[in-house]
Amino acid sequence: MTDLPALYRVLSPARVPGGKLVAVFPDASGDLQARAASIRTPLSVFIQYFNVSDVVLRVFTPTREKGESDSGALAALSWLFGRGEIADLADIHMNGEVVPAQLCGGEWLLRQGDVTAQEAPAEGAAERLGLEQVGAVHTARISRPTLAVELGGLEELQAVASDPEAVKAVGLTTDTTGLLLYVPGGVPELGHAAVSFRAFGPLRGWGEDAASSNMFACLVGVLGARGLLPEEAGLLRGLQLKPGQPARLSAQFVAQPSGASDVWVGGSALPEQ
Repeated sequence: MTDLPALYRVLSPARVPGGKLVAVFPDASGDLQARAASIRTPLSVFIQYFNVSDVVLRVFTPTREKGESDSGALAALSWLFGRGEIADLADIHMNGEVVPAQLCGGEWLLRQGDVTAQEAPAEGAAERLGLEQVGAVHTARISRPTLAVELGGLEELQAVASDPEAVKAVGLTTDTTGLLLYVPGGVPELGHAAVSFRAFGPLRGWGEDAASSNMFACLVGVLGARGLLPEEAGLLRGLQLKPGQPARLSAQFVAQPSGASDVWVGGSALPEQ
């Protein structure tokens, strides 16, 4: 057993430290919760078993077992691949689920699945969230329904105050459990991106996430349903703009009139200096 993990910065823009900091432990022995608490990083991932094509992980926060985490998986994959332990295709086993992973252009991507999206009524969303006006409103679904609301511009997106009770109220009204706010385009100093967004999930047990693969996959489906995905290259980059903790994500997909199929999401995972 070792208590000296490798630290990885996951899904961070190149020029501004952000994303999530993950501790990668190469073994899963002893009191995992105590080991995670001693490191004090937001996420600790323990490699329980691996061979060339399968990786079994357990993921903890400093206070509880998280069960699964795409950010934790990206860090573990990067650590293992950097040591020559796995191939560029692997199955990730977490919390009883199996998630395919692939290395694409130097970034690991995890399969999110097929996303369907349809227009949703806009009534009440702007008022409850304190927004002056909203654009397109859709409900997107992989396994759970997410409300996606287009805002008027980047400044409006960045100015939104986190209000868990308001987000809960919108979710209960629209029968959704997550909220996406988004605008086209990115922030130049954070690198090229086709879309910027923020993600909220108090009905899923968290307030605002800094880097959510599932939410970005839902947004890809919404853009597909709106006919806004690139037709030739099935690759999209997005910025998640939680205040003070930006993230940059990549998505691979097949655009569909009803959303997007075979969506994979991931991004960079680099050793923390």
